Amino acid sequence: MSEDAKRHIVVIGGGIVGVCVAEALVRDGLRVTMLEPGAFGGEQQASYGNGTFVSPASIIPMSMPGLWAKVPGYLLDRRGPLTIRWPYLPRLATWLLRFLAAGWTEGRVTRTTQALADLVSGAPQLHADIAARIGVPDMIREDGLLYLYQNRAAFEAEGLALKLRRAHGVKMQEYEGDALANLVPGLAPRYTLGVMLTGGCHCASPGQYVEAIATWCLANGATHERNCALDLRLEDGKLAAVVTKDGEIACDGAVLAAGIGAATLAKRCGDRIPLEAERGYHVELLNCDLDLPVPVMPQDLKVAIVRTLTGLRIAGQVEFASATASPDWRRADLLRDQVASCFPQLEEPARNGPVKRWQGNRPSTPDGLPVIGPARCGTGVWYAFGHGHVGLNSAPMTARLIADLVAGRPTSLDTTPFAPDRFH
Repeated sequence: MSEDAKRHIVVIGGGIVGVCVAEALVRDGLRVTMLEPGAFGGEQQASYGNGTFVSPASIIPMSMPGLWAKVPGYLLDRRGPLTIRWPYLPRLATWLLRFLAAGWTEGRVTRTTQALADLVSGAPQLHADIAARIGVPDMIREDGLLYLYQNRAAFEAEGLALKLRRAHGVKMQEYEGDALANLVPGLAPRYTLGVMLTGGCHCASPGQYVEAIATWCLANGATHERNCALDLRLEDGKLAAVVTKDGEIACDGAVLAAGIGAATLAKRCGDRIPLEAERGYHVELLNCDLDLPVPVMPQDLKVAIVRTLTGLRIAGQVEFASATASPDWRRADLLRDQVASCFPQLEEPARNGPVKRWQGNRPSTPDGLPVIGPARCGTGVWYAFGHGHVGLNSAPMTARLIADLVAGRPTSLDTTPFAPDRFH
């Protein structure tokens, strides 16, 4: 097929989902334009600042039975993992009610877990394959992930989550006493049990990884348009062009993978998607010599602690506010206190050493599942957004599904749980 005869697909958004979709479409032989106003892997993207984990255990939704009873305590605890900027609450109320309803019963959570397991169960190998294909195999580190608990009772209190992980074949290995101390030197003594998720891995630098995937796409025929999509123009029920502030990009199809900004364009396509920004924060200690051979997640703090190529990253927090609101850097500073409480030798570098702070917007739906599938407005528009806390984990399988939909092939798994019309 000649270059002019190739179908032309515009991928709107250049975060981890967008570049994985572009990579899959390039390998399918399509002509791809990557529409991203900033740098690939830049700090404007949610995937830049995530906790780096790629784990088959990331199948438990945020909303669980009984969560409604805990929310007031979270909100009253200024140092807790969840906060809401109160002026934003009226807008958020309907989304929150749908969020709590999504986890109201074990049956609902079980269905959501199955859908998430389909998306992420093969993620470590899929990422390893991508990294090898694009020439950066060391970006994906297969060293597992260690959950930390203060005691066995705290571990067993995660009854439903533990049951669901076991049901989906998540492999876990326990460490206690000297075994835990030897595995994680310098760990605070309050942690007496570590549970290793042996099938997981982590990304050494999510921003650089996104950049590397985009660079491969560009080297293999894709183009980069530094612009924002303002609208989609259809003719006779079929996409004809993506509209930008500098004009139109004529195309045969478009994939909307624009993260938190996707809901506005989806509305223009006739789909009202309840998408909110779960704002997250991270800090990186830049001159930190902590020997951390495996990424850890203390379950009492709900934060990820992992060594990246640029420092020791502590990532977490859920803050509900407008995506355009200024960062509340007190949330990031709280992460500095938390890492010092886990590793006492870090108290001085965490408080006084060089630190980089970041805030970003996780694009989250109330039911905890991304939106993957065709738009209502007509043929030639597909959605790939709303991945919340599992963007890095689910990007490769999302890309496979989108590539199949664009090609008209049967998808490798049932996309019904992710369908846009589930919110209609």
